[in-house]
Amino acid sequence: LRAVRDMERILSRVALQSARPRDLSQLRDSLAAIPAVRQSLARLDSPQLQILLEHIAPHVPLREELERALEDAPPLTLRDGGVIRDGYDAELDEARHLSTDVNRHLLELERRERERTGLANLKVGYNRVHGYYIEISRVHSHDVPADYHRRQTLKATERFITGELKAFEDKVLSARDRALAREKQLYQSLLERIAAELSGLQDTAACLAEVDVLAAFAERADQLDLSRPEFSNAPGLRIDGGRHPVVEQIQNEPFIANDTQLDDQRRMLIITGPNMGGKSTYMRQTALIVILAHIGSFVPARSARLGPVDRIFTRIGAADDLAGGRSTFMVEMVETANILNNATEHSLVLMDEIGRGTGTYDGLALAWACAAHLAGQVRAFTLFATHYFELTALAEQLHNVCNVHLDAVEHGERIIFMHSVKDGPASRSYGLQVAQLAGVPRGIIEDARRRLQEIEQGAPAAAAPDAPQTDLFDRRQGLLELLRETDPDRLTPRQALDLLYRLHGLLD
Repeated sequence: LRAVRDMERILSRVALQSARPRDLSQLRDSLAAIPAVRQSLARLDSPQLQILLEHIAPHVPLREELERALEDAPPLTLRDGGVIRDGYDAELDEARHLSTDVNRHLLELERRERERTGLANLKVGYNRVHGYYIEISRVHSHDVPADYHRRQTLKATERFITGELKAFEDKVLSARDRALAREKQLYQSLLERIAAELSGLQDTAACLAEVDVLAAFAERADQLDLSRPEFSNAPGLRIDGGRHPVVEQIQNEPFIANDTQLDDQRRMLIITGPNMGGKSTYMRQTALIVILAHIGSFVPARSARLGPVDRIFTRIGAADDLAGGRSTFMVEMVETANILNNATEHSLVLMDEIGRGTGTYDGLALAWACAAHLAGQVRAFTLFATHYFELTALAEQLHNVCNVHLDAVEHGERIIFMHSVKDGPASRSYGLQVAQLAGVPRGIIEDARRRLQEIEQGAPAAAAPDAPQTDLFDRRQGLLELLRETDPDRLTPRQALDLLYRLHGLLD
């Protein structure tokens, strides 16, 4: 397949009558590779490959025609000729012979004129502006024969033309024009010849492209230790020992494989753990395994069993659209809205750090509401990565939500990422340690650590890793219930004051 070029693009240019000489030579080389491709396919016991073999026609007459007509390496354009091979057309060969045999005629003419005039320094030349000429030094210009007609006067020489040279010039220039015109005519005939077989060639090109893809899949499956996935009508997916096909190849240390299980009892995985711990890699490798399986490739996993998946939705990364008037958070919300409005119970959804672009409470509330809607209403298969530990409480409220985490351990002042997915919520975020790894000055890290201690001491409940906060939502629920019971149009001043005290009490 190495010699097969982009036949579909070449054929589209042929259909538009815009194909260049190199396009036709690439088509010729592609057709020349087909016999070897067919021979390889014929040896393989595969129903699909045999179907492709039947539709990959050799197009032998067309290939032979192109081999006879085209130079091995034609120029980029037809403008100056040199595309059609010598011996392909007698008329073109005759015109070319006349135009290319110019030097011999000129040397012979120059020899005869020197003998006739006795001028040893006489030269015959050519330029694009004045054509052919006989050049003589000005000292001897008065000694030329009467049939010499002055064509150009220079500083030290005079240039003349004779009737014989003028007739030769007309003949040569005419031959060049005729050769180029004939070559363009032959080239157009080749385009029409190819266009006559366009439908069959396009079918061949499409089948060769499919063989190319399948060959690439086979080579990657062999080289990267991929396994054949299984498909099931049961909803969900189970991946044992899944790997990220790109990250695995570019990192130096061994890749840590992880399992993924989603079914009716595990519709959503709340994924917690430190930055750099591997949450995004774990989510993306799951989606890539699903995509690879559905396009016919083996997958980077020990085994994979996949149920129906209609679409994959992602909300990953941070990006803005300032030219369009959209901030990073606005882009995040637009993508989130698309997921919430279009995902189904057969969709795979990846949500990474929803709500981080706004205030802490706003972001937490949005993340909670989105996760609850996806798990409870949409029931999509969802991987939901977050640093809001409060969201891990969803697993206690919704039966199809589970917690998993990617752990890390501290060794002295270093943090070691384990990259292994385990059940249950993470114990901490390790944000300061990751900031230190990134090169944030030590003094700032220490200042942040002191400030973190002050915050945790001021809100001990929020700092307890083994008791995720739900009081924020309890207060919010109490506030909503109190407001629903109140009719502001019927409140007396005293009742309004009492209500204000009760609202203030919910904040304590």
